[in-house]
Parts: sequence; structure tokens; C-alpha cells
Amino acid sequence: MDFRQAPPTLGNQYDSDPLLREYLERTLPPDLLTRFEPEYRELGELSGGELFQLALADRDNEPVHTVWDAWGNRIDHVEVTEVWKRAQVICAEHGLVAAGYDSELGPYARVHQHVLNYVAQASLDTYNCPLAMTDGAARTLLDSGNQALIDHALPRLLSRDPERMWTSGQWMTESIGGSDVGQTETVARRDGDRWRLYGTKWFTSATTADMALTLARPEGNSPGGRGLAMFYLELRDENGQLQNLRINRLKDKLGTRKLPTAELTLDGVEAIPVAGLENGVRSITPMLTITRTWNAVGATLGMQRAVALTRDYASKREAFGAALIDKPLHVDTMAEMVAETQGAFLLTFRVVELLGRIESGEATEADQLVSRLLTPIAKLTTGKQGVAVASEALEGFGGAGYVNDTGLPKLLADAQVLPIWEGTTNVLSLDTLRALQQGGGWEAFVAEIQARLDAATDSRLRVATERGAAAVQHAGRWLQTTLEDRPVLEAGARRFAMTLGRATELALLADHAQWCLDQGKGERALAAARRFARSRIDLIEDDDFTGESELLVG
Repeated sequence: MDFRQAPPTLGNQYDSDPLLREYLERTLPPDLLTRFEPEYRELGELSGGELFQLALADRDNEPVHTVWDAWGNRIDHVEVTEVWKRAQVICAEHGLVAAGYDSELGPYARVHQHVLNYVAQASLDTYNCPLAMTDGAARTLLDSGNQALIDHALPRLLSRDPERMWTSGQWMTESIGGSDVGQTETVARRDGDRWRLYGTKWFTSATTADMALTLARPEGNSPGGRGLAMFYLELRDENGQLQNLRINRLKDKLGTRKLPTAELTLDGVEAIPVAGLENGVRSITPMLTITRTWNAVGATLGMQRAVALTRDYASKREAFGAALIDKPLHVDTMAEMVAETQGAFLLTFRVVELLGRIESGEATEADQLVSRLLTPIAKLTTGKQGVAVASEALEGFGGAGYVNDTGLPKLLADAQVLPIWEGTTNVLSLDTLRALQQGGGWEAFVAEIQARLDAATDSRLRVATERGAAAVQHAGRWLQTTLEDRPVLEAGARRFAMTLGRATELALLADHAQWCLDQGKGERALAAARRFARSRIDLIEDDDFTGESELLVG
């Protein structure tokens, strides 16, 4: 039987995104929007056209690791895909890392940077991963105060010249696991006035990077995180050969398969301590703030791509006598995807805004407290949303969504890493609790949410504002009653953090809907806020389920 369907296509990914354009009109000063909009539109055209088609055509290609050359020399060469080679040029020339450090833009530098990424990256086969680590390395070096390394590496990390720009790795995960870095087994040994590292890194993303920041334990240091130090190293010598490093193998992953992730053996690679010989975990924290923000942006742009493809396909695919876009149940399902995506976008870019304010020196104390709380919350919330929306998108394509030839399963496979990278949902839920240990953190968060809810004055938003306020109030009561009961507090941390994330998204959706109504932008944003309000916002359970959980799992 002949089976034929029209594949989904994409238009300009800037022009076809009304929420993005509304957000920019609301957030950027008019002169900056006028200045940057042509660049956003250029990248939007590439992302929805040439780059999208290139990624589809290059679907079967993956990085190739060549261990030996023809003459028996170990070379450990990794050949990346054509999309990655193109991405390297585009991302450097458009400053997808450098833009975040443009002091001329003040607090808007991070917004501009991540709008560039949001528009471009969905068609660049997870090239945002090495960029995230590069950005994180730049921030970490700046915060370290190590002027020699700053002068040496920053001009390369922030270069807009594709031939000069460096990318950076972030090597944390070892065979004992990833989140508990205090167990790091890599050893740092003195060699005269130099340090050399010995050990194995089990999961290193973007192995084609030029440099890396990693953790190692100087010989004689105490166990645990306090005894670790953060080290800087360069992977290759002036001839392009790996320096006392071996690539054991590339990882055979579920998704992000265009990203060369490897197991590495460090066999005396020369390294430089970045910020002393202890407290390496604390030293590397600025990197995690940056990479978790990138993770949320990556989740959001992936969701938007899933929505765009699903919407286009629904306008073409006919079933039971009509296009899917004319089927009320299909439209209802898509509406939920859109509402989740828009909530994720507004939460993510609120975190981006706060980061820009902090780095430009314009943040209030409340901004800093809210940023510390919302960064892990945005990462964990959008990571879960990204998987759910991608899964729904595949189902919307029926059988075609499960066939690799269409390129669609990659949406879900790539999304599944988002709750794992840069801290799992559970790890970040516990980090949310740590963030609230800072005095004034909860009060600053409540004030932020209440201000957004108070701004939504249209009567049609009442349900949204009431549900958002109720969820935050419930979360506050739960936190107060469980603070002295650590097992209950920890067991409920995920539900608590997700409640804060979804309540924040609802408050931001309601606030944006009111702005759109006031500016004559129509009722689309109103519909998104009302739809999101009908989803489950408050996930907290007041009953203590810890005993039952242990019974079920034990």
C-alpha cells in the first residue's frame, strides 16, 4: 500500500514566534530592538530553512573517533558532522557566547545572547552544549580572579572569529557517578613547578573542545569536596595533538548523538590550579549557574521547535475527512503544548534577565535572592516540560513520529537529557531548599510572584491569579511545617520545587497576558494563561508519604 504524507516544514523562526516578539518589545529598549531585530530575523530564516534542511539531510551522520593513523600513531581524532562545522562558524560570527559579555548592552546582554541562541539552536544539533560550557568557563575564570588565565583564555573564549574562538569542556563525571563530585578520584600531582592530572573522566561532552575546567584532588588533600581543586587545562599542543590524554571511546547515547561525548583518561596532562588548591566545588559554582541557564533555554527552544513542527503538520495532515487543525480534540491537545511552552519561555527568560542584571551590577538584593532560587527551579521545571512536550509532539504525528527516517524521534531523544544534564531533578530540588536557607529568599520570591499576579487585573485572569497565589501560599505553609523534619522535607522537595516553578510560570503568563491586552496585542496570551491555569500547578501533598514510599521501594 502506498503511504504518503506531506512532511512538516518551517518558516522564519523569528517572525513565526509571536511570544518572542512580544517579549522583546516589552523587554528591550526600542533602540536595541531596532538594532538587533535584523540579526534575529536572519538567524530565524536560517533556522527554519537552510539549517533545518541541512540537519535533516545530515541525520544519519554522527561523530567518528579514529584512534590510530595508518602508520600506527595514536591520534584520537574526532570528526564532527557537517552541521557542527557550520554551527562553529555561525555561532562564533554571531557571538552566541560573546554577546553575553558585551558591556555596552548592560543588563540586556544576556537577553540578547539567549535570544540569538533561542532562534538558532534548534537546527544546530545540540551545538549549544559546548557553547554552554564555554560560557560557563568564561564566567568561572572571570569570577576566579586569576588574571593570568583570564588574559590568556578569555579573548579566545569570547572571540567572534571562527578560526580563533575556543570552546571549553566541563569534566566532572567519573566512574563513581556525576552528582556527588566529592568522590572525585582524579589525582593532581606536582611535577616541579607544574601540576599533572591522573584519572578517568567517564562522561565528557564536546570532546573536541580546546580547553577544559575540571576537578582533581591534589595529593595529600582531605577527602570530600573541600579537598578538591579546580584546574584549567588545554587539550592539544601547538601541533593539534592531545597532550597526555586518551579518548577511550565515544559514548553510545540515547540522544544528542551529534555531540561527541567521550570517556577520557588523563595520563599526566599538564594543568593549572584556577583558584587555590582546595574548595574546587565552590570555585566551579559560577559555571553551574551559567550552564543550568543554558539548559533551560535549550529545553524551551526544543519545545518551541516541537510545537512549530506539530502545528505545520496539523495544517496538512487530513484524517477522517478534515485536517487535524480542524479537529477539536487535536487542537485541544496542541493548546496544552503551547501553554506549557510559553510558560517555560517566560520562566527561562526571567532567569536570563536576572543574570544580566547581576552581571551588570544593576541587580537589587531581592534580584540576587530570586535568581539564586529560580535558576535551579527553571532548569528542573523546563527539563521535565521539554520531555513531556516532545513526547506529545511525536504522538501528534502518529506512526511517523516513531520512525527515525522522519527525524522526529530525535526531538524526544534529545529532550531526555535535559532533566539529567547539569544536575538531575532531585539534585536541583535539594538545591532549591539550600537556596531558601539564605535569609530573605522566600520573602523576595513571594514578592516577585505577588507583583506579577497583582499586575493581572483583567477579570478573565482571576482564576489564574487565584490558583497561582494559592499554590505559593500552600508551598510556604508546607515549608514551615516540614523544616524540622528532614526526611519529610527531603522526600517532598521535588513536589515543592515543581510547584514553585509552575506557579512562577503561571504568574508570568498572567502578567504577560495583561500586558498584551493593555497593548492591543489580542487575546492569545490570555488564552495561554487561562489554559495553563487549568493544569496542575500545586503538586504538594500535605500527608507524610515517606513511610509508604519506603514500603513500596524496599
